[in-house]
Amino acid sequence: MTEFLIYSKRCFLVNFFTEATIHVKNHKIYNIYKGYHKIENVPFLDYKNLIVMPGIIDVHVHINEPGREDWEGFDTATKAAAIGGITTLIEMPLNASPVTTDLRAFQLKQETSKDKLHVNCGFYGGIIPTNINDIEDLINEGVFGIKGFLTHSGIDEFPNVSKIDLEAIAPILKKYNIPLLLHCELTDDNVPEVTNSKSYKEYLQSRPQHWETNAIDLAIDIQKRFDIKVHIVHLSASEGIERIKQRQQETNKLTVETCPHYLYFNAEAIPDESPVYKCAPPIRERTNNDKLWDFLLDDGFNFLASDHSPAPPERKQLESGDFFKAWGGISGLQFTLPILFSEGKRRGLSTEKLILLLTKKPAEFLSLDYKKGSLIVDFDADITVWDDSQRFQITENSIHHKHKATPYLNETVFGKVIHTFVNGVQVVENSKLKTLQQGKLLLKDR
Repeated sequence: MTEFLIYSKRCFLVNFFTEATIHVKNHKIYNIYKGYHKIENVPFLDYKNLIVMPGIIDVHVHINEPGREDWEGFDTATKAAAIGGITTLIEMPLNASPVTTDLRAFQLKQETSKDKLHVNCGFYGGIIPTNINDIEDLINEGVFGIKGFLTHSGIDEFPNVSKIDLEAIAPILKKYNIPLLLHCELTDDNVPEVTNSKSYKEYLQSRPQHWETNAIDLAIDIQKRFDIKVHIVHLSASEGIERIKQRQQETNKLTVETCPHYLYFNAEAIPDESPVYKCAPPIRERTNNDKLWDFLLDDGFNFLASDHSPAPPERKQLESGDFFKAWGGISGLQFTLPILFSEGKRRGLSTEKLILLLTKKPAEFLSLDYKKGSLIVDFDADITVWDDSQRFQITENSIHHKHKATPYLNETVFGKVIHTFVNGVQVVENSKLKTLQQGKLLLKDR
């Protein structure tokens, strides 16, 4: 079916809901008609009152292939994405083996993804202390940004960078107008000694807010001096908000995201011996998360992203319960929409604003907003259809990731994805996978 019509009373067109019929033809949005509009011999999909919106774009995903497919891989990650209404994702440079820090590794990653992409997928390159001469090659090959860590990444082959390394690559990033994405934690010895490695409180205290704010200060300094695009990934420390706000009033080149887990969970509710909740930076206290929500409702975050970072149960130390030995990463790619919608409803976040934070805004960040992120004629027909009234429980059976361990297990949420279209092909029908391998490899236009 390369030509069909999608009708709903609630199509999300240019920032608001309206009754419309979307004409899809040859993988693109061919036309949009006001109201209910049938055409002879063209299949008509009547979605009544379901929300029809652009496909979700997740700009922060760890897939771990090649080399660590036992953690996840392109096949399971992009199936889970499709089930969750995500039609485009951008994959991070670490956790694969080899890490994506030179041209050969990047080409290998592209090769490995062949015939396994059920949604569209692009990539970032990585900066480590030894690959400054590889950055230009990665950019020319089509990465969407360059990612670096200011603290140990958890992967030895992907060591953290210093201010000197960032200063060295800044002119290259400036030349190509490519963003620098930074994991903002700057470690120091100013933390309490660990007495119980199974205590969440102790894990939280081991990664204090000032680690994040010191790193944010460094990120802002680099952004200012070199006038480059700098993106702060997964903000968890509310103490970083004011300095980000201040700089954002002066430039549009500093951007920031946060993730569903920082908005949905809080430290007080995390039991000891439960490293399924472990991530870095950590999930902080309720008062901190309230401030993240205030910032979000005040249009502070440029977009939201999952930071999906899965690992096998033994790497997550699910049996031992040891927070300090466990891999730090939350598995949750599939549940971004219902988690944010459910908590957002409670907090007064409008559905319109949430949709923009998951579609148009990330498309703008990636400079893909000329063809993705909105329901506009001639745009790619990446479309998500969901039921905002449907309540459901997240069960092991419903999880399409390689591993079922996620802190979202057994949560009851609103907002079920019913249908997903990738490049004008229905890949999910009635919340089940229908057509596979419809995703395209995305390379940044040079």
